[in-house]
Amino acid sequence: MIILGIDPGYAILGYGVIDAEKGKIKVIDYGVIETSANQSFPKRLDRLYNGVNELISLYSPAQVAFEELFFSKNVTTALYVGAGRGVAMLCAEQAKLPLYEYTPMQIKLAVTGNGRADKRQMQTMVKMIIGLKDIPKPDDAADALGVAICHAHTLRCASNDFLIK
Repeated sequence: MIILGIDPGYAILGYGVIDAEKGKIKVIDYGVIETSANQSFPKRLDRLYNGVNELISLYSPAQVAFEELFFSKNVTTALYVGAGRGVAMLCAEQAKLPLYEYTPMQIKLAVTGNGRADKRQMQTMVKMIIGLKDIPKPDDAADALGVAICHAHTLRCASNDFLIK
């Protein structure tokens, strides 16, 4: 099953595409969709919309997983990131793909076994799980791969692959 993981943003939206089958996870692609601070906000949203639609078209994911937003201080940034996240969710909805959401703590727990893992622990485990030589860069792409891995682990648990037979 091909899963598209998204780390929402409006300046940088991270994505990770994996193939998860029978407990094995293979990376297909990862990266970021960037927008320019010189552009108007609607133009930036348009860039995100076109970029996410291109990913969906190119990789035909079966499901899309998003990181939930958490902001405690900067409300303005939260609003902009929320708009970028909404655009990405709209793309998945228009493609009639199932959408899933995970909190940062759920993602950290699924990837590292520790819901309070730091960024370095997360990146190291993402690298190990998908068998890369180096930590995926930029950070937003590594985070998106973590979202996709979290979803793959959640699906595996839900499908009874852990039952002793």
